[in-house]
Amino acid sequence: MLKDNLKTLRKNKGLSQEELSVKLNVVRQTISKWETGLSVPDAEMLVKISNYFNIPVSTILGENIEEKEQNDLKVIAEKLEIINDQLATNQELKRKRIIKCLIITNIFLILLFILLAFLNSPYQNWDYEKLEYAILGTFYHSFEWVYFKVAPIIVIIISIIIIFLIKKDDK
Repeated sequence: MLKDNLKTLRKNKGLSQEELSVKLNVVRQTISKWETGLSVPDAEMLVKISNYFNIPVSTILGENIEEKEQNDLKVIAEKLEIINDQLATNQELKRKRIIKCLIITNIFLILLFILLAFLNSPYQNWDYEKLEYAILGTFYHSFEWVYFKVAPIIVIIISIIIIFLIKKDDK
């Protein structure tokens, strides 16, 4: 019977209803309904199921399939494959986050560079006889000098890193 054969095939492959539903692109409740006999898959889905389990549709619809001994190594290998897929997905997300952070940093540096260029060193007009202005002006001038000398190099390096990361993504 169909319902028993689907359940047996799923268990022989070491899959849960959730895992099989992901493989067949249906919801878990659909697998449950098929296995309890509340509904049956349509013709296209039967073909998809037979392709996934690598058996003919007539076998799925025919006599009961005997439950085979689960090959522990095969089940473990399939579980490891799922875990490896999840790890690869997590690594890809991490890489994309790094690229976004580099792009945001690059944009921030460029905006700060433009802001400092438009301010045109306002500290040069300050009254340096007051101690606060003298200290603040010295820090401002030091920051501006370092920023205009070092920031363009940093922006170029960050841009190169982003380009290499994006090129790596294209491969």
